Amino acid sequence: MFKQFIVSLLLAGALLHSALAAVTPPQAVQAQYDLSMNGTAIAVMQETFEIRNGAYQAVSETQAIGLFALIQRRPGRVTSNGEVGSGGLRPKLFDGTRGTGDARRVHAEFDWTAGTLTMAHDGRSETATLSPGAQDRLSVMYQFLFLPPEKLKDLAFAMTNGRKLDQYRYAIGPDTTIDTPLGRLAVIHLVKQHSASETATEIWLAREHRMMPVKMRIVEDDGKRYEQVISRLEIR
Repeated sequence: MFKQFIVSLLLAGALLHSALAAVTPPQAVQAQYDLSMNGTAIAVMQETFEIRNGAYQAVSETQAIGLFALIQRRPGRVTSNGEVGSGGLRPKLFDGTRGTGDARRVHAEFDWTAGTLTMAHDGRSETATLSPGAQDRLSVMYQFLFLPPEKLKDLAFAMTNGRKLDQYRYAIGPDTTIDTPLGRLAVIHLVKQHSASETATEIWLAREHRMMPVKMRIVEDDGKRYEQVISRLEIR
């Protein structure tokens, strides 16, 4: 009987450890994605995510490849900085640019005390009302690391790209597996709910990699299909 008690205790401890591991976010992530348009490789994206002293920093740098490198020589750089709380990431600053003097640079500042989002782009500034849980287009990808699976069943949030603040809602599809350069992965499939005139977005989250996004597909209303697929990943 004592032996059975020890076995039960060990099993309970193992289950508890597994549950905690599933919801405890990592302290650092390094990832690489391959980007394609209509099946043609166009760029490589390098990303880093780090948490220190209750704050996070995410950096994404995109370098065009092949013929597209002749058109877009300057790499794109997107950054997101903010706090980490019980609900996950709370952005403060978002910035997107292709270097000094970039006329298309976008910048957003989150003022959670005042409940406002200030966006600067194209030589002008705009203000929008912040809703709880709002993200920027980079932080949202790492927010999945903080969400328990049950919150994915009906996922809704506001997100800014530095030019506007839009509302997004995703529905969860059946569990499936996909092939990636990291191997075959069990994933949760999220599908953006949208009208016929809006872009279609799908996101695949890897269960064995803390719900890290490992694939994303965007289909614009003109039929262009962009895909972002993980090719390297280190989580600690």
